[in-house]
Amino acid sequence: MGRIRLALAQTNPVLGDLEGNCTQVLEAARRAAAQGAELLITGEMALSGYPIEDLASRPSFLTAAVDAVNVLAKRLQDEGLGELVVIVGHPDGPHEPRLLGTSNAPTAIAKNSASVLHHGHVKATYSKHHLPNYSVFDEYRIFIPGDELLVVRVNDVDVAVVICEDLWRDGGPVARVLEADAGVLAVLNGSPFERDKDEVRLPLVTRRAVETDTIVAYVNLVGGQDDLVFDGDSVVVDGSGTILARAPQFQEHLLVVDVDAASATDTPLPPEVHRIELTASARAKPELSRDVAELPDDREQLWNALVLGLRDYVRKNGFRSVVLGLSGGIDSAVCAALAVDAIGADSVYGVSMPSRYSSEHSRSDADDFAERTGVHFETQPIAGLVAPFEEQLGLTGVAAENLQARVRAVILMGLSNMQGHLVLTTGNKTELAVGYSTMYGDSVGGFAPIKDVPKLLVWELAAWRNEFAASRGEVPPIPENSITKPPSAELKPGQVDEDSLPPYEILDPLIDAYVTRKLGAADVVALGFDPAIVDEVTTLVDRSEWKRRQGAIGPKISGMAFGRDRRLPVTYRPSRAE
Repeated sequence: MGRIRLALAQTNPVLGDLEGNCTQVLEAARRAAAQGAELLITGEMALSGYPIEDLASRPSFLTAAVDAVNVLAKRLQDEGLGELVVIVGHPDGPHEPRLLGTSNAPTAIAKNSASVLHHGHVKATYSKHHLPNYSVFDEYRIFIPGDELLVVRVNDVDVAVVICEDLWRDGGPVARVLEADAGVLAVLNGSPFERDKDEVRLPLVTRRAVETDTIVAYVNLVGGQDDLVFDGDSVVVDGSGTILARAPQFQEHLLVVDVDAASATDTPLPPEVHRIELTASARAKPELSRDVAELPDDREQLWNALVLGLRDYVRKNGFRSVVLGLSGGIDSAVCAALAVDAIGADSVYGVSMPSRYSSEHSRSDADDFAERTGVHFETQPIAGLVAPFEEQLGLTGVAAENLQARVRAVILMGLSNMQGHLVLTTGNKTELAVGYSTMYGDSVGGFAPIKDVPKLLVWELAAWRNEFAASRGEVPPIPENSITKPPSAELKPGQVDEDSLPPYEILDPLIDAYVTRKLGAADVVALGFDPAIVDEVTTLVDRSEWKRRQGAIGPKISGMAFGRDRRLPVTYRPSRAE
C-alpha cells in the first residue's frame, strides 16, 4: 500500500475574478503544505468560477484563464510550494472550433479542464468527457469534450483525474480507472445543491469507489453563483465504501486526510490513458484529527442554502445592504430573517407601507419583527400617493389593487436608488407558479430569496428558524402571529389568499405534480385532484410564464426551479389532449 496525504480545497470562487480565485487556491496550498499534504485538489473551475456560461465563447476570457493557470504555477514555486502537486480546475482555450453535426457550423472553442501544477509548471491537463445538457447545464453547447483519462503518479500512488459529470456516467473515463489500476480517483466538482441531493450524490461516490476499487476524493465548490448554490460537502470514500473524511456544507474548508491507497504498478495502459510521474516531498506531517462533518437536518440545510445564496449574491455583486417591504406577513418575515442571517441586521432595511386596507396586526407584526431582529425600520404610508392616481385614472377593482403594489415598488426602488440598497422581492414559489403577484409591483426587486420555496415550506422554515433560535437561547426572529394568521395581500377589505386560490394544502402538491413531476393535467386529475381545480391551476401556471420571465432570480433549492430548469414558451395554448 502507498500512503498519501490529500488536501481537498472547498473554495468559494467569484466568477471571473481570476486574480482573487488564484489567491484562494494559493492560500489553500499554503495551508495544505503546512499540514504535510502531498496533493491538493480543487473544485471544478475553481480558478474561474462556475458555470461560466457563454464566457466560454469569449477568446479573451479563455486566454486570461489559461494565463492565470501559469501564473498560479509560478506563484506556488516562488512561495516555496513547488513540491506540492496541485490539481486545479479551469476553462481551457481557445481551441479550434468543434464542428457540430453535419452542418459544419462552428461552435465550442473551450474545454472544461483540470491542470496538474508542480515545480512552477503545468505538467498535464485533463478535459471533461461527459458534458451535461440538462437542468441548469448546457455544457455540450459551449465545451469540447475530452477523450483521454489522465493518471498522475504521485510518488508511489497513481491518481486518476475526472471532472463532475464524468463520475455520474457509466463508461468513459470512469470505466478506464480500473484498467489503469489507479489507487485514488480525484473528482473535481461544481455540483449545485438541491433538496435531498445527498441521497443520490453520496451513494454514487460510494458506488464508484467500490466499482473502481479506489479511494474517491470528491471535491465540490461552495458558494452562491446567481441562482445556483454550491454546498461543498466534499468527501473522501475508500474502496469498501467507508467515509474517511467529509467537509461541512455551505462553508469554505480545507479537508486534509491520510489515505492508504494501492501502490502504483506498471500495468500496461490502454491508448486512451495518459500517465505522468511526479515526486512530491511533503514538509513535516503533523498528526491529523478525524474530520468527518455531520449533515444537519433537512430544514437547516435548506435554510443554510438560502442564506448562502443571498449572502453571496449581495457580496459578489458589490452591495452593502438590502431593502424590502415588511408587511407583517410570513413571506416578508422569512425573507428578512434570511437577510439578517446572511449579512447582519445592520445591513437590512425594512419598510412598512400601510394602505387604508392594512390591518393593525400587520403593522404591529412588522414592528415586532424589527424589534426582535434589530433591522433598520421605517414606515411610509401609501394612501396619499395612491389617491391621486385613483382619482385621475378612475381606477377600481383589480387595477386599483395593483396600483397599491406598484406604489410600494416605487418607494422601494426610490430608496434603493438613493441609498444603494439591493431590493429583495418576497414572492414564494407557489405565487410565482400561479402568477399571484403584481408585475412592477410586489414582484419588483433584484433578488428573490424564496423564489424556489413553496408556501407550505415557507411556514415550515419559519417555524424551524424560531425553534433553532429558542434552542440557542436567542429571541425567535419571526413573530408568531406572522406564522399563524391567514395569508393576505391586504389590497381590499377582508382579503385573504383563499378568496382567489385553492387552499395551499391542495395547491402546493398540485403544482408539484404539474411543474416538478411534469405531469399533464389529465395525469394530475388521476392523482385524485378535483378536475375543476386542476384546470384552474394549470391554466394559471401556463398563463403566468410571461411574469416569471421578467422576475428576479433567486436561489435554486429544488430539482425543478423556475428559470433555467424549466424553459417553456410564453405564447402557448395547450391542446385538449393534454
